Amino acid sequence: MRILVPLLVDVVLVILFCAIGRRSHEEAVLAGLLRTAWPFAAGLALGWLGALLLARRTADAFDGSALWPSGVLIWAVTLAGGMALRAVSGQGTAFSFVLVATGVLALFLLGWRAAVSALG
Repeated sequence: MRILVPLLVDVVLVILFCAIGRRSHEEAVLAGLLRTAWPFAAGLALGWLGALLLARRTADAFDGSALWPSGVLIWAVTLAGGMALRAVSGQGTAFSFVLVATGVLALFLLGWRAAVSALG
């Protein structure tokens, strides 16, 4: 459960975040999901790469389900990267959206890690 399962959980949760957002704005979920999800999926990939490189640099055993430092780094880079890519691709980055995305992505990407840590 060190890499593959946590990565798949994160991917599903990022897609779910985007689908919920589209649905809450009464937009066609499947029709535009790729357009909405790709910036955050790319941010997620960068976050995972950063977490893997950090573990390698510090000679720590990597655990993708760890809340600290992996989870926090993955969440922060997913959020920042997703917002940056949305901005350069002409998608919205309204302040209210940034706040909602910050909270929901924290709940999703950090929440399951906190639960695993508490139960483990």
